Amino acid sequence: MEVKRTERGWGGHFIGAADCLFRRNTLLEYGDVRIVISTIGLYLPSSAKEKREFQEIGAYGRMFETMVFHAKREYGRYWDADVLRQISFESEWAINHADADDEANIMHDRVVDEISEQLKGGNQYCA
Repeated sequence: MEVKRTERGWGGHFIGAADCLFRRNTLLEYGDVRIVISTIGLYLPSSAKEKREFQEIGAYGRMFETMVFHAKREYGRYWDADVLRQISFESEWAINHADADDEANIMHDRVVDEISEQLKGGNQYCA
């Protein structure tokens, strides 16, 4: 059985995701397990738009971050991130400089690959 991978265009986590210029959201489905990998970055809230000064996401100078969550059904239609059920992983998850959308894509893909391999290896990520 293969892991089904669906790329979506919205931020899967972070309350300010709508103000992020970089958003990736990948849904992985393997049997009955559904997992969302979310990467956001280049946070430009309205208070910083005029000067085009990207703001940190969280602490420690993060300009991009990737997080992984179990998925839950939203609006009877979408499988979206259940931010109360975060999943740990080994791959790099943060980038501390702004000019890094290419690096953020690579980081996101590595996390998707890691979680996919774990699913195929039998990890059900039971909470």
